[in-house]
Amino acid sequence: MADIQNDQVVSFHYTLTDENGTVIDKSEGQPLVYLHGAGNIIPGLENALTGKNVGDKLSVNVAAAEGYGEYNAQLVQEVPRNMFQGVDDIQAGMQFQAQTDDGIQIVTVKDVNDESVFVDGNHPLAGQNLNFDVEIVDIRPASQEELDHGHVHGAGGHHH
Repeated sequence: MADIQNDQVVSFHYTLTDENGTVIDKSEGQPLVYLHGAGNIIPGLENALTGKNVGDKLSVNVAAAEGYGEYNAQLVQEVPRNMFQGVDDIQAGMQFQAQTDDGIQIVTVKDVNDESVFVDGNHPLAGQNLNFDVEIVDIRPASQEELDHGHVHGAGGHHH
């Protein structure tokens, strides 16, 4: 049986917890399916899965730098409230798409006052060490179309 290498489609079940053991996310019924080596999942988890086989179960501790990155305070910005035209009720926790020099970025509202909205461009899990409990359920070669597009198509995957 082939072990996980670049250009293979891997399916796995996972439970993601924070440092306190609180469940952040988990695969519900359907496994997560990704193209190994294409940067579809965080680097620390992808690196840990390299060389593993179907049926393997492992616990992976991913440092923030190998997950969603270190928290960057410079990504928290005060934006004039009038930049949110058409949105009357802006509340902390809401997410918006923002156009940046690097393309579209998701920002999370941290605070709001009469004149300003404070947004955070960090990923919600930035700065956190993450713990994954993983079970590998399938490995298959990627199709040429999947390789060309850099992501999985079909069952468990997606296509834009």
